[in-house]
Amino acid sequence: MTASGRGPQVSGGVSQSAFDGSRLRVVLLLEVEDGARQRFLDAYERMCRQVASTPGHIRDQVCQSVEDPSQWLITSEWESAPPFLAWVNSEEHLELVKPLRACVTDMRSLRFGIVRETGSDVTETTEARVPVRVGDGVVRHALTYTVTPGSESKVAEILAGHPLPVPREEDPVRLGRTALFLHGDRVVQTFELRRARGDLLTCLLHLVSLPEVRAVEEALAPHLERERNLTEVQAAREFFTRAALPAVHHVAADRPTSSRTCRRALCWPAAAGHGEALARLLARQDQTAAADPHGPLRAATVFHRDDLVVRLVEIDGDPETVPAATLGLTTPEAATEAASLLDRDALGIDGPLTDDRRLLRLLAHTDMRLLADRGAPVS
Repeated sequence: MTASGRGPQVSGGVSQSAFDGSRLRVVLLLEVEDGARQRFLDAYERMCRQVASTPGHIRDQVCQSVEDPSQWLITSEWESAPPFLAWVNSEEHLELVKPLRACVTDMRSLRFGIVRETGSDVTETTEARVPVRVGDGVVRHALTYTVTPGSESKVAEILAGHPLPVPREEDPVRLGRTALFLHGDRVVQTFELRRARGDLLTCLLHLVSLPEVRAVEEALAPHLERERNLTEVQAAREFFTRAALPAVHHVAADRPTSSRTCRRALCWPAAAGHGEALARLLARQDQTAAADPHGPLRAATVFHRDDLVVRLVEIDGDPETVPAATLGLTTPEAATEAASLLDRDALGIDGPLTDDRRLLRLLAHTDMRLLADRGAPVS
């Protein structure tokens, strides 16, 4: 696999990556309140001036419907997905979009990798450069937050009883599978969303409105390190931005899981400023491993935000017997690179990751405690 994230394709399998080298097109569909047009345009201009200096940003456009003047479209182009994800989930972005959100009654955000492009100003074809992603009808995402020290056992008890919402035909999204993990005082919840209608935020807002989720929220409230209010839309939006742990790479081998398949989540703290490099390394390793017809890897998803990387992995057999494959560090070169990117003090690592003993120690330090895993896996 090249540095851009492209590598051996998984024949017949699933491969989706934010590291595939494609430029990103972000589409924002909005309905502006009557009488708020000028305020909306002023807010847009302020936002443009700020985002123009953001690394990875290329350009923006704002468009108004020729049929319904209340309908607007904002598009932005980015060099790739990672810099956009870093910006859109930042505190700076939260503050910057508040005036714009105050002018709209509806907002929907969509993100697309540019696969093909034509035009007189296009100097290079993207056809041979950017692979087409192969999906499975599932949108993957994760949320992460911390709880107050000393409350971990109580939080584990609450989340272990987390009910799966009962699906209804009219729901805009179906929660296919969700898993909850705990690592120290950090909670990570992964989602597999099916039949998602609308953008990711709309789907998450629907899920937290369900009675089963409300009950869990009430029980968790006294134990959260940072207070949150999911009953109010804007407050919920802010929580989802701060807690977002986007899936930046997913790969699944063209082989069915079996009774021997084990699912683990690993929490990797990266050294300051090295989170993306670590996520890219694990993505490259997983892409190669999934293409091996005789390897133990069945599926892996890499989630990344700032200097936190979480890797959800499905592997055949006991993970402790194949620590290198479970960690995604199957070559000495990968282990050496990972050692240079990790926060070694946080993980208690001393010395190179050159043998199974040290790999097992790394596995023990990164392994997250599974609290609940509910819903049908993707077939």
